[in-house]
Amino acid sequence: MDGRIERGDRSRKAVAAHAAAIASVDGLSGMTFSRLAEGLRVSKSSIQSAYATKEAVQLAAIAAASEIFTSAEVVPAFEVPEGRSRLQSLIDGWLAYVEGRVLPGGCVMSATFSEFDSHPGPVRDALGRMRRGWPRVLAQQIAVAPAACCIRTSPTAPLLASAAHPPAS
Repeated sequence: MDGRIERGDRSRKAVAAHAAAIASVDGLSGMTFSRLAEGLRVSKSSIQSAYATKEAVQLAAIAAASEIFTSAEVVPAFEVPEGRSRLQSLIDGWLAYVEGRVLPGGCVMSATFSEFDSHPGPVRDALGRMRRGWPRVLAQQIAVAPAACCIRTSPTAPLLASAAHPPAS
């Protein structure tokens, strides 16, 4: 084996990560083959050999941004026990992610929120899946939290309670 497959995979991953970084600043429309090539110090044809179309690069950028967010924010939070601690970790992690600028422009979801809403197709669909994923993770943890004794289960119960003093049901 001569390593071409591995080199190609590394190249595609580098292009996708750089595309996500550009998208975080200028949106997916601001990303061009020329800009990617310049930023990665490769030829434009190298970018095109990794991704034949702009749409393919946009889809790869969305996937890379989702992977970066998940690795930086969601995975560490899931090392914390379910309930208030994990929910707090998710929220704190998200705030740190946005403030820390893991990507140069911050959150790709925010940068591309309205960019493709009126453009049906695979890019809008991928953005929609990415945008729905984060609230779904939060909703799942909010649903688990009352069983872990940390979020009120009735309007008259305290909003947050310590594990030593579970909320009234």
